[in-house]
Amino acid sequence: MNWFGFGFNGFGQIIPTDVKCKVSTPVLLSDAFGSDCRVSGSWSSRAAVIHTDSGSRVCVSGFVCGSSGQVCVPESEGCTDASISERHVTVSFTRRVECWEIQQAQKRLVWSREQESSGQDVALPLVPGGYVVPRPPFFRPLCAKLCAVSLALGTEHAVLLSSSGAVFTWGSGSHGQLGHGHLTSQEEAQVVEALWGVQITAVSAGGWHSASVSAGGDLYMWGWNESGQLGLPSRSVEEEKLLRARRTGDTLVSKDLCVDSCGFGNTDLDVNQAEEKNKDDVFISIQAFPALVDIPQVSEIIRVACGSRHTAAVTGTGDLYTWGWVSLSLQGWYGQLGHDTERSTDEPALVKYFHSRDMCVGDVVCGLWNTFVSAVPEKTSLHTE
Repeated sequence: MNWFGFGFNGFGQIIPTDVKCKVSTPVLLSDAFGSDCRVSGSWSSRAAVIHTDSGSRVCVSGFVCGSSGQVCVPESEGCTDASISERHVTVSFTRRVECWEIQQAQKRLVWSREQESSGQDVALPLVPGGYVVPRPPFFRPLCAKLCAVSLALGTEHAVLLSSSGAVFTWGSGSHGQLGHGHLTSQEEAQVVEALWGVQITAVSAGGWHSASVSAGGDLYMWGWNESGQLGLPSRSVEEEKLLRARRTGDTLVSKDLCVDSCGFGNTDLDVNQAEEKNKDDVFISIQAFPALVDIPQVSEIIRVACGSRHTAAVTGTGDLYTWGWVSLSLQGWYGQLGHDTERSTDEPALVKYFHSRDMCVGDVVCGLWNTFVSAVPEKTSLHTE
C-alpha cells in the first residue's frame, strides 16, 4: 500500500519545496509505504510511522528543526503510533508516550508519561486513561465510563466515539461543531442526542466542523459550512463562482456556472440572473445538528477525514470524494481537494486520479490545508469481504 498527498506544500510536507508550493493532484509520498504505515498532518508538517524489518520509526517532513526538510526521529525507534501538530510530535510506545518539540533547531523532549498497556489497539490522541493534546498540560483524563475507542481533535473541539457506537463532543460550540443544536461551549463530554440509536463506526473533527459514519455507511456532518465543507449549499461558494465568472469574463466558465445553477445560456445575462436567483436560494452557514449528507451514486461511506475547511470520504468501493474549501482568493489556491482546479465546492466530487487508474483507496487523513491518501493498484484488493 502506498500513500499519496495533495494540497499545501509550502514547507515540503508533500514533496520537496523546490518543486512547487501547491500540489493539485495526488503525488506519491516517497517515505510513506506499507500496510502498517500511519500518516498525520498539521499545517506545515507531516509525520509518518514507518515499519521496516529492523523496527519502526517516525519521519517528519515539512518545517522541522527550524527549516524545511525531512528528519527521522531516532528517539522514536520502536514506536507504535505518532501524531503531529505545529510545535510537537507525539510518539506512542507500548509502555510510554512522549511529546517532542520540533520547531526549534534542536528537538527537545517536553513531556512523557509511563502507561500500562490497555490491551486495546487505540490510536493517538487516545492513551490509557485519557488523551494527549499538543499543548500543556499535554495529558487530559477521560472518564472510563465513556469507553472511548476513537477520538478526533478539531481546532477548538473534540469528537469521541464510544464502544457502544455513541458520539460525544465537547469544547467550543461557536460554529455548531458540537452537534447539540446550539452554539454554546461544553466543558464536559456530552452525547450527541441527534445520533442516539445510530450505530456510529468512525468520527472526524476539522477546523470548526465534525463528521461521523454509521455502520450502514451513512455520512453525518455538522458545524461550520462557510466553504461548503459539510456538503451542504454554501453562499460563499456560490458567490465565489459568480465573482470568478465576472472577473475572468470566460464564456465557458460563466455558461457552465449558470447551466449548473439555474439553467440559463447567455453569459453576461446568466451571471446577472444567477445573482438575482441567489437572493432566494437557501444556503447553510452553520448546521448545529448532524445532517445526513447524500453523495449521488454512492451507497456506502467507510472513512471520513476533515481538514480546516475541507472534507474527504472513502466509499465502500474504494473511491475518494472531496469537497469544501480550496482557495485563499482568486489568486491563490492549494489543491487540497485533488481535482486540479481552483474552485471550492459544496458538492462531494470524485477524485478522478485514483478512479481512472483503477486504484482502491483504503484510508484518508487530512492536514489543515492538505490531504493524504493510502491506495493500492487493484480495485479488488480492498473492501471486498
